[in-house]
Amino acid sequence: MAELAALEDPRARAVNERNGDDHGVNLGKLRAIAKRLKTQQELSLELWATGDTAARLLALLICRPKAFTAPELDTMLRQAHIPKVNDWFVNYVVKKSVHAEELRQAWFTDPDPVVAAAGWALTSERVLKKPAGLDLPGLLDLIEAQMKDAPERLQWAMNNALAQIGIENPDLRARAIGIGERLEVLKDYPTPPNCTSPFAPIWITEIVRRKAGEP
Repeated sequence: MAELAALEDPRARAVNERNGDDHGVNLGKLRAIAKRLKTQQELSLELWATGDTAARLLALLICRPKAFTAPELDTMLRQAHIPKVNDWFVNYVVKKSVHAEELRQAWFTDPDPVVAAAGWALTSERVLKKPAGLDLPGLLDLIEAQMKDAPERLQWAMNNALAQIGIENPDLRARAIGIGERLEVLKDYPTPPNCTSPFAPIWITEIVRRKAGEP
Protein backbone atom coordinates (compact mmCIF):
# COMPACT_ATOMS: atom_id res chain seq x y z
CA MET A 1 0.00 0.00 0.00
CA ALA A 2 2.92 2.33 0.73
CA GLU A 3 4.40 1.58 -2.68
CA LEU A 4 1.07 2.35 -4.38
CA ALA A 5 0.71 5.56 -2.39
CA ALA A 6 4.18 6.64 -3.52
CA LEU A 7 3.08 6.27 -7.16
CA GLU A 8 0.12 8.63 -6.73
CA ASP A 9 0.25 11.33 -9.41
CA PRO A 10 -2.22 14.25 -9.20
CA ARG A 11 -2.19 14.65 -12.98
CA ALA A 12 -3.01 10.99 -13.52
CA ARG A 13 -5.78 11.25 -10.93
CA ALA A 14 -7.28 14.24 -12.73
CA VAL A 15 -7.38 12.29 -15.99
CA ASN A 16 -8.77 9.17 -14.34
CA GLU A 17 -11.45 11.05 -12.44
CA ARG A 18 -12.90 12.29 -15.72
CA ASN A 19 -13.68 8.63 -16.42
CA GLY A 20 -15.04 7.98 -12.93
CA ASP A 21 -11.87 6.27 -11.64
CA ASP A 22 -10.68 7.52 -8.26
CA HIS A 23 -6.96 6.75 -8.37
CA GLY A 24 -3.79 8.44 -9.57
CA VAL A 25 -1.49 5.50 -10.29
CA ASN A 26 -0.12 5.05 -13.79
CA LEU A 27 -1.42 1.71 -15.06
CA GLY A 28 1.89 0.84 -16.70
CA LYS A 29 3.62 1.15 -13.32
CA LEU A 30 0.83 -0.83 -11.69
CA ARG A 31 1.34 -3.64 -14.20
CA ALA A 32 5.09 -3.58 -13.50
CA ILE A 33 4.38 -4.21 -9.80
CA ALA A 34 2.05 -7.06 -10.73
CA LYS A 35 4.71 -8.59 -12.98
CA ARG A 36 7.16 -8.51 -10.08
CA LEU A 37 4.70 -10.00 -7.59
CA LYS A 38 3.39 -12.68 -9.96
CA THR A 39 0.30 -14.66 -8.88
CA GLN A 40 -0.43 -14.32 -5.16
CA GLN A 41 -4.03 -15.19 -4.34
CA GLU A 42 -3.89 -14.43 -0.61
CA LEU A 43 -2.25 -11.06 -1.17
CA SER A 44 -4.82 -10.24 -3.83
CA LEU A 45 -7.61 -10.89 -1.33
CA GLU A 46 -5.97 -8.57 1.20
CA LEU A 47 -5.54 -5.85 -1.41
CA TRP A 48 -9.17 -6.18 -2.53
CA ALA A 49 -10.38 -5.93 1.06
CA THR A 50 -8.77 -2.49 1.47
CA GLY A 51 -11.39 -0.96 -0.85
CA ASP A 52 -8.68 1.22 -2.41
CA THR A 53 -9.04 1.44 -6.18
CA ALA A 54 -5.35 1.13 -7.07
CA ALA A 55 -5.02 -1.79 -4.66
CA ARG A 56 -8.04 -3.49 -6.18
CA LEU A 57 -6.68 -3.08 -9.69
CA LEU A 58 -3.41 -4.66 -8.56
CA ALA A 59 -5.37 -7.44 -6.83
CA LEU A 60 -7.08 -8.29 -10.11
CA LEU A 61 -3.71 -8.59 -11.84
CA ILE A 62 -2.18 -11.01 -9.32
CA CYS A 63 -5.19 -13.12 -8.36
CA ARG A 64 -5.97 -16.65 -9.50
CA PRO A 65 -9.32 -16.35 -11.32
CA LYS A 66 -10.21 -20.03 -11.05
CA ALA A 67 -9.77 -19.96 -7.27
CA PHE A 68 -12.92 -17.92 -6.68
CA THR A 69 -16.31 -19.46 -6.01
CA ALA A 70 -19.40 -18.16 -7.80
CA PRO A 71 -20.73 -16.45 -4.62
CA GLU A 72 -17.37 -14.75 -4.09
CA LEU A 73 -17.38 -13.42 -7.65
CA ASP A 74 -20.96 -12.20 -7.26
CA THR A 75 -20.04 -10.32 -4.09
CA MET A 76 -16.95 -8.80 -5.69
CA LEU A 77 -18.89 -7.59 -8.72
CA ARG A 78 -21.36 -5.79 -6.47
CA GLN A 79 -18.42 -4.12 -4.74
CA ALA A 80 -16.76 -3.10 -8.03
CA HIS A 81 -18.43 0.27 -8.53
CA ILE A 82 -15.43 2.05 -10.09
CA PRO A 83 -15.52 1.66 -13.91
CA LYS A 84 -11.92 0.50 -14.37
CA VAL A 85 -12.19 -1.98 -11.50
CA ASN A 86 -15.45 -3.29 -12.90
CA ASP A 87 -14.00 -3.62 -16.39
CA TRP A 88 -10.85 -5.44 -15.25
CA PHE A 89 -12.84 -7.66 -12.90
CA VAL A 90 -15.16 -8.88 -15.67
CA ASN A 91 -12.46 -9.24 -18.31
CA TYR A 92 -9.49 -10.48 -16.29
CA VAL A 93 -11.25 -12.60 -13.68
CA VAL A 94 -14.84 -13.58 -14.43
CA LYS A 95 -14.25 -14.46 -18.10
CA LYS A 96 -11.50 -16.85 -16.98
CA SER A 97 -13.61 -18.44 -14.25
CA VAL A 98 -15.22 -21.85 -14.47
CA HIS A 99 -18.36 -20.13 -13.19
CA ALA A 100 -18.62 -17.64 -16.06
CA GLU A 101 -21.71 -19.20 -17.69
CA GLU A 102 -23.50 -19.69 -14.38
CA LEU A 103 -22.88 -16.05 -13.50
CA ARG A 104 -23.81 -14.84 -16.98
CA GLN A 105 -27.24 -16.34 -16.57
CA ALA A 106 -27.63 -15.02 -13.02
CA TRP A 107 -26.48 -11.48 -13.80
CA PHE A 108 -28.12 -11.09 -17.19
CA THR A 109 -31.49 -9.96 -15.80
CA ASP A 110 -30.31 -8.54 -12.47
CA PRO A 111 -32.15 -5.35 -11.42
CA ASP A 112 -28.82 -3.61 -10.77
CA PRO A 113 -27.82 -2.21 -14.20
CA VAL A 114 -24.10 -2.53 -13.44
CA VAL A 115 -24.55 -6.22 -12.62
CA ALA A 116 -26.75 -6.71 -15.68
CA ALA A 117 -24.07 -5.03 -17.80
CA ALA A 118 -21.59 -7.68 -16.64
CA GLY A 119 -24.07 -10.34 -17.72
CA TRP A 120 -24.32 -8.75 -21.16
CA ALA A 121 -20.51 -8.52 -21.39
CA LEU A 122 -20.30 -12.26 -20.74
CA THR A 123 -23.02 -12.78 -23.33
CA SER A 124 -20.98 -10.89 -25.93
CA GLU A 125 -18.07 -13.17 -25.08
CA ARG A 126 -20.24 -16.20 -25.77
CA VAL A 127 -21.48 -14.74 -29.05
CA LEU A 128 -17.84 -14.54 -30.13
CA LYS A 129 -16.45 -17.78 -28.73
CA LYS A 130 -19.24 -20.24 -27.91
CA PRO A 131 -22.55 -19.17 -29.49
CA ALA A 132 -24.10 -22.65 -29.58
CA GLY A 133 -27.21 -22.70 -27.40
CA LEU A 134 -27.71 -18.94 -27.31
CA ASP A 135 -31.07 -17.60 -28.46
CA LEU A 136 -29.65 -14.87 -30.67
CA PRO A 137 -33.00 -13.68 -32.09
CA GLY A 138 -34.27 -13.51 -28.52
CA LEU A 139 -31.28 -11.42 -27.51
CA LEU A 140 -32.03 -9.04 -30.37
CA ASP A 141 -35.62 -8.81 -29.12
CA LEU A 142 -34.36 -7.76 -25.67
CA ILE A 143 -31.91 -5.26 -27.12
CA GLU A 144 -34.58 -3.74 -29.33
CA ALA A 145 -36.96 -3.39 -26.39
CA GLN A 146 -34.56 -2.24 -23.67
CA MET A 147 -31.35 -0.68 -24.99
CA LYS A 148 -32.69 2.77 -25.86
CA ASP A 149 -33.62 3.64 -22.27
CA ALA A 150 -31.01 1.55 -20.44
CA PRO A 151 -28.54 3.26 -18.04
CA GLU A 152 -25.23 4.15 -19.67
CA ARG A 153 -23.07 1.19 -18.64
CA LEU A 154 -25.80 -1.33 -19.43
CA GLN A 155 -26.54 0.44 -22.70
CA TRP A 156 -22.89 0.15 -23.75
CA ALA A 157 -22.87 -3.57 -22.91
CA MET A 158 -26.08 -4.22 -24.85
CA ASN A 159 -24.79 -2.19 -27.79
CA ASN A 160 -21.63 -4.29 -27.82
CA ALA A 161 -23.73 -7.46 -27.89
CA LEU A 162 -25.80 -6.04 -30.74
CA ALA A 163 -22.67 -5.32 -32.76
CA GLN A 164 -21.12 -8.73 -32.08
CA ILE A 165 -24.31 -10.54 -33.09
CA GLY A 166 -24.39 -8.56 -36.33
CA ILE A 167 -20.71 -9.11 -37.06
CA GLU A 168 -20.64 -12.85 -36.33
CA ASN A 169 -24.00 -13.87 -37.83
CA PRO A 170 -24.66 -13.00 -41.50
CA ASP A 171 -28.25 -14.21 -41.25
CA LEU A 172 -28.98 -11.73 -38.44
CA ARG A 173 -26.81 -8.89 -39.72
CA ALA A 174 -29.53 -6.92 -41.48
CA ARG A 175 -31.77 -7.09 -38.43
CA ALA A 176 -28.95 -6.01 -36.09
CA ILE A 177 -28.11 -3.06 -38.33
CA GLY A 178 -31.81 -2.18 -38.56
CA ILE A 179 -32.17 -2.17 -34.77
CA GLY A 180 -29.15 0.10 -34.47
CA GLU A 181 -30.52 2.48 -37.09
CA ARG A 182 -33.93 2.69 -35.44
CA LEU A 183 -32.67 3.16 -31.87
CA GLU A 184 -29.80 5.50 -32.84
CA VAL A 185 -27.90 4.63 -29.66
CA LEU A 186 -24.40 6.22 -29.77
CA LYS A 187 -25.09 7.55 -33.25
CA ASP A 188 -23.51 10.90 -32.41
CA TYR A 189 -20.78 9.58 -30.11
CA PRO A 190 -17.57 11.56 -30.75
CA THR A 191 -15.09 9.22 -32.40
CA PRO A 192 -11.40 10.10 -32.89
CA PRO A 193 -9.90 9.89 -36.39
CA ASN A 194 -8.91 6.37 -37.46
CA CYS A 195 -11.19 4.83 -34.81
CA THR A 196 -14.40 2.91 -35.48
CA SER A 197 -17.62 4.48 -34.25
CA PRO A 198 -19.47 2.54 -31.51
CA PHE A 199 -22.72 3.20 -33.42
CA ALA A 200 -23.69 -0.40 -34.21
CA PRO A 201 -24.53 -0.03 -37.94
CA ILE A 202 -21.17 1.62 -38.64
CA TRP A 203 -19.31 -0.75 -36.31
CA ILE A 204 -20.84 -3.88 -37.86
CA THR A 205 -20.29 -2.73 -41.43
CA GLU A 206 -16.68 -1.72 -40.83
CA ILE A 207 -15.61 -4.91 -39.05
CA VAL A 208 -17.33 -7.13 -41.62
CA ARG A 209 -15.52 -5.18 -44.35
CA ARG A 210 -12.17 -5.72 -42.65
CA LYS A 211 -12.81 -9.43 -42.13
CA ALA A 212 -13.59 -9.74 -45.83
CA GLY A 213 -10.24 -8.15 -46.61
CA GLU A 214 -11.80 -5.26 -48.46
CA PRO A 215 -9.75 -2.04 -48.77
